[in-house]
Amino acid sequence: MLVRGAVLTVVLLGLVAFSVLLAKVTLTPSPASEDLVTANLRPGRSLRQYAEDYTFLAACKQAGGNLLLGVPFGLLLPFFVPRRLRMIRTTLLTAVAMAVVELIQGALVEGRAFDVDDVILNTAGALLGYFVLGRRISHRYYTYTDASGSPGPSAEKPEAEPKRAPGPAARTKAAATKAAATKAAPTKAAPTKAAPTKAARAKAARTKAGQRDRPKPAASAPAQKRGTRTGRTDGAASGGRRATGSGAVRSLLDRLRGR
Repeated sequence: MLVRGAVLTVVLLGLVAFSVLLAKVTLTPSPASEDLVTANLRPGRSLRQYAEDYTFLAACKQAGGNLLLGVPFGLLLPFFVPRRLRMIRTTLLTAVAMAVVELIQGALVEGRAFDVDDVILNTAGALLGYFVLGRRISHRYYTYTDASGSPGPSAEKPEAEPKRAPGPAARTKAAATKAAATKAAPTKAAPTKAAPTKAARAKAARTKAGQRDRPKPAASAPAQKRGTRTGRTDGAASGGRRATGSGAVRSLLDRLRGR
């Protein structure tokens, strides 16, 4: 984390210093060139003029100076742009920045004019700096930050993949796996009654034999009394019946005698 902060701080300071230098070079008025400089909106026109009207050293100075002004963009911008399409984004940012500078020159600065060839040369310088040194430095920086577990400022978060519903084959396989696991699971054995021991069987046999040999209890005293009373009552009733029968016979004999 400390190394990452130090690297970004150095890069940011370098970018600020380069911006100050660029402003001093491009936005400084030049009254002596006011009658000579004209705006150029046709790509390649100034380059052809350098080749035809300027000496070799003067042409190299003009074209080389514009190339060198774009090189720092290729070295510093890769540290602040996302990794995806880094080269294209660096190129576009350089082109936009230099186009703004050229517009300010043509509108506000005396002796300066907008030149589309300067924008092209600056952008080419940014690509040159990126391919020569910027790509390698930024790649090592991102590799180090990823290894240390602290992603750089230009790292993009990976998008989460949407969950996909399982197909018929996956559902069938899951059901078969679940059934196999259910069969393989140990079943709980049902509790069984313990078999009676030999001593328990002998004890039960003795108990049954004792119940068979036990004599039946005699009738209780109240029952005997009840039977005696019942016998007496029955005897009295039979005696009364006999007396009634003899009385009837006697009355019948008395009637026959009276006649």
